[in-house]
Amino acid sequence: MHQFFEEDFGKQHIFLLHGLGGSGKTQTALKFIRESSSRFSDIFLIDTSTLETIDTGLKNIAATRNVGSTADDALQWLSTQSADWLLLFDNADDPKINLHRFFPPCNHGNILITSRNPGLRVHAGSHSLVSDMEELDAVELLLTSAGENVTPGNKVTAAEIVKALWYLPLAIIQAGAFISKSGTLGTYLDLFKKNKARLLREQPTQSHSDYTWTVYTTWQISFDQLSKQAQTLLQLWSFLHHEGISEDIFSHASSYKPHSYPSGPSEEELWEPIKVISKFIDPAGVWDSLQFIEATTEMKSYSLVNFDPDKKSFSVHPLVHSWTRTTLMDTQSYHHSMVAIVGMAIADIPWQDMQLASLKLLPHVDSLIRGNGNVTPDFRYEYGRLYRWADRLKDAEQLQLAVVQNRRDILSDDHPDTLRAMSDLAATYHKLGS
Repeated sequence: MHQFFEEDFGKQHIFLLHGLGGSGKTQTALKFIRESSSRFSDIFLIDTSTLETIDTGLKNIAATRNVGSTADDALQWLSTQSADWLLLFDNADDPKINLHRFFPPCNHGNILITSRNPGLRVHAGSHSLVSDMEELDAVELLLTSAGENVTPGNKVTAAEIVKALWYLPLAIIQAGAFISKSGTLGTYLDLFKKNKARLLREQPTQSHSDYTWTVYTTWQISFDQLSKQAQTLLQLWSFLHHEGISEDIFSHASSYKPHSYPSGPSEEELWEPIKVISKFIDPAGVWDSLQFIEATTEMKSYSLVNFDPDKKSFSVHPLVHSWTRTTLMDTQSYHHSMVAIVGMAIADIPWQDMQLASLKLLPHVDSLIRGNGNVTPDFRYEYGRLYRWADRLKDAEQLQLAVVQNRRDILSDDHPDTLRAMSDLAATYHKLGS
């Protein structure tokens, strides 16, 4: 960032710091300003959270410089000042605000933006994702916030705590404030494991940060801005592994054809997952990628999820991932829906694609089964098939034995679907060397 603002390329320097709420974007911007204040003729900070705060901030510039009383007066004045001024647009999180209209109309000056919305990169000459802290910095922040001495023992304890907090600055500051108040550095990790939601919601009365929101409040504000469709998708993702979430899971599930035999999933079991999938189906009954992209773009615009274009998959910060479940009134219903959607997806994948698909879906299947072993027999069959492809043979055997027994009980020993389940179990035993 320092190098970017020092370069001379004949136009405004515009730099974007983007990232998850609580990742330390404002603190990073202010640190840069402190370190570089001597090179700027004027520094102006604008609260960019709403149109009203932007207007107020620009009017204040006009008033303090005696150049008028409106936001336009301030922008016009800045455009005539050839000196090296800096505008900080802080908390430009609302994706509905076109920030470009508040840039002074000139080819000089410097603009620094902090935002949860990576889409503001379209305005910037350069940008940087503000993500998790380095461990040494995180340990120092925790001990400073907690008012604890930097001893070897405290550093070891602090390292374990910041790892559990995934090195997120705001979470570390909150933990430090709690430890400072309660004197619990040595026992905080155990408290956190048992009371994660309570501790991340707690508003410290004394803190080393001016940030007024807690970790969970910060994300709740972003979550509340999402459409119902995007909210539901994020909530469902909280039951998957936090990495490697792809559109393919949902597009494959949209092609699922329910079985008519008694051991298959009932209409009641399929109603909720099919309702979710139907939101991304076009009038012709075909998967609508654009609808999915629109929902995930909403989530990305608040940095609640990240997208890896090379892997074509999404990831969710682990703390956001666990927090999302706290927004649910009925976790069991959402878990069952996600179990069904993944099972529906596996059923649609051609056998020649299963080897690669099994590796991609394995972490999600593990997460779903670990969350609740209650999987309907038909999807237990699909999960067992995936485990066999992934060479998780003992896990495959356990599920396939249950499927065979279920189909024997409900169908018959010589029913084609029972025979198919028995054949799959035999193939697993063969690979096990039984």
